[in-house]
Amino acid sequence: MSTQIQTMALTGSRKRWLKDRAAQMGVTAGGIVVLVALLLIFFYLLYVVKPIFDGARVTPEGEFALAGEGAPLLLGVEEQNEQAFVFSESGTVRFYSLLHEGGLLSRAEVKDEITTAATNNGKSMVAYGLSDGTMRVLAPKFNVSYPDNVRTITPGLTYPFGEATLQVDSQGRALERLSFASNGEDVLAAAVVAGGEMVLTRFSGKENFLTGEVELSPTQVAIPSLPAQVDQMLVTPNLRFMFVRSGNDVSVYDVRNINQVRLRSVIPMNAQGGNISTMMLLAGGNSLMVGNDNGVISQWFEVAKDGKREFTFIRDFKASGPVSSMANESNRKGFVTVSSRGEVDIFHTTGDTHLYSEKLAGKDVSALALSPRNNLLLVAEGGRLATFEVENEHPEVTWNALWTKVWYEGYPEPQFVWQSTSGSSDFEAKLSLVPISFGTLKAAFYALLFAVPIAIAGAVYTAYFMSPGLRKVVKPTVEIMEALPTVILGFLAGLWLAPLIESHLPGVVLVLVLLPASILLTAFAWCYLPKRLRNAVPEGWQSLVLLPVVIFVGWACFAFSPAVENLFFGGDARGFLTNELGIGFDQRNSLVVGIAMGFAVIPTIFSIAEDAVFSVPRHLTNGSLALGATPWQTLTRVVMLTASPGIFSAVMMGLGRAVGETMIVLMATGNTPVMDLSIFNGMRTLAANIAVEMPEAEVNSSHYRVLFLAAFVLFVFTFLFNTVAEFVRQRLRDKYSSM
Repeated sequence: MSTQIQTMALTGSRKRWLKDRAAQMGVTAGGIVVLVALLLIFFYLLYVVKPIFDGARVTPEGEFALAGEGAPLLLGVEEQNEQAFVFSESGTVRFYSLLHEGGLLSRAEVKDEITTAATNNGKSMVAYGLSDGTMRVLAPKFNVSYPDNVRTITPGLTYPFGEATLQVDSQGRALERLSFASNGEDVLAAAVVAGGEMVLTRFSGKENFLTGEVELSPTQVAIPSLPAQVDQMLVTPNLRFMFVRSGNDVSVYDVRNINQVRLRSVIPMNAQGGNISTMMLLAGGNSLMVGNDNGVISQWFEVAKDGKREFTFIRDFKASGPVSSMANESNRKGFVTVSSRGEVDIFHTTGDTHLYSEKLAGKDVSALALSPRNNLLLVAEGGRLATFEVENEHPEVTWNALWTKVWYEGYPEPQFVWQSTSGSSDFEAKLSLVPISFGTLKAAFYALLFAVPIAIAGAVYTAYFMSPGLRKVVKPTVEIMEALPTVILGFLAGLWLAPLIESHLPGVVLVLVLLPASILLTAFAWCYLPKRLRNAVPEGWQSLVLLPVVIFVGWACFAFSPAVENLFFGGDARGFLTNELGIGFDQRNSLVVGIAMGFAVIPTIFSIAEDAVFSVPRHLTNGSLALGATPWQTLTRVVMLTASPGIFSAVMMGLGRAVGETMIVLMATGNTPVMDLSIFNGMRTLAANIAVEMPEAEVNSSHYRVLFLAAFVLFVFTFLFNTVAEFVRQRLRDKYSSM
């Protein structure tokens, strides 16, 4: 019999050992899987983000001889980088195949007597000035067809403003220097004519009612205060300004109204120790880039100062040598320069970066250009055309652009800005992560400001003072709140709570002041009630006495809100904040987010903190009470210290929940990425920004990868918070574990 018992005991021990080992292995395997999953997420985010920090790379692709006569005036290539075109100063136009080592595809020639020529500020359009005071505008055209399902590109010429010449000078004098621009409807041409006079002619487009064709009617004026020597002229694409360079001085003319042309200012734009060698307009035409013979390129654009707008120096760049020619990117704020020694440099203005520098040509570079997709560089030198493949996908994303203030075009000063999209084709993406990181911390701060006092106080009371019977009801009720979908909370906050707070703003302030005061006053009064009345309420159920007080005070605050508003704020508390105090007020603001997200965070903090307080050994509290300490002294000096690791963990868990919250901040705030600590202004958080913009982001674009970077920053935030929380919790545990 004893042998059977021993055998059964050994068998039971063996089974328990196997179960323990299996449980241990399962927990270990689960932990390893979680760790591996986190590492995979971490490295995948790095994999997607890494390309935005790669530098530019330029690779020689081909070279061939040019067959045209005259120096190249305009280089270009169609979107597929298969066919290139070259407009010469003498009026010849030639198309070359880049797929067949520069084979000549077709040629054309302007038969008129050409006296000057001009390009259209980075656009594939050329105007030839003629001896009779007219100009002829041409542009390349590529027709794509698919005979036998094979893509075929046929090059040709088009006349954007009609085949007839445009009369720039009404007196028919020969054009000696020319500049022009078009906004799609009108054309503005500035020309220096024979004799040194400068004329400005605006061709206004009007659609013919009968034929449907656009007819251009000219208006010509003389330019006031013209400098004696004109070295270069530029007209902005929006036909607002004209820049006339004379030596190192640049005259800025306001040409918006052709009948009221005026000289705005004359600005010496040369760099210190250098002289201006060339000028160029950046894509969009808002920035003037000024190159100097000492290799410095400066950027200027219009800035509002003291109630008026002036062209202001913004930043400069240093090229590898004296700047002889520049070309801009067609749809970004980047540009490329070539020096008189053949050194090619690539820059980006928004990122304030020098992306590439290398000697790619000789000393006689006559023209350079970038392809429409900015992935091919064309350099004309000594009767030959060289092509270079350019890898420069994300020049606008730099560490400075992400985390420091950037001076964007049209802004009065450097700012932190997140604005990834716009309806304007001139738009430059503004991808600073500072506003949305700030919004994340701001939302979490106001949520914890609301949730932490309520959750911890409720947890302490529930675990330490409340009766077991009432605790069995309260604790599950609070914990079940955590299962409430955050989208419901966000919906209620955005559509019900936000309008309620806006219409009862004084009532909200009264609640924040009177509710705590009324609770303290009720507790004070309770202490002075007769013992007979106090003993009528069972021990641990006294908190129920506060329910009618809280309900009544809350109702009274909102009921008397209109009267308070009429008495102290003239019936418009929101207007008083805005007009008298200068405090902006958004309907969906930080106060709404703090209340709604605080409501979502309370169950997390309450549950963990309540378990921590309730788990304090009873012998510690009993010993403290036995030594004569009051319940309050026992709570503050024994229970809270012992439970502090768990309470701190609860707060940090709540912080992590608040930082990663998406739907509440998405629906309950204005989603405006502004940096303002005001509780009455909104914000945009990292999580909400990802949720809003990821569906519309083009895959592998800069916007797309920066959103992944935002996710990486959010990942780092939570990792740091959890690391700090674990470190502090461990220190607290070591300090108070001996109690």
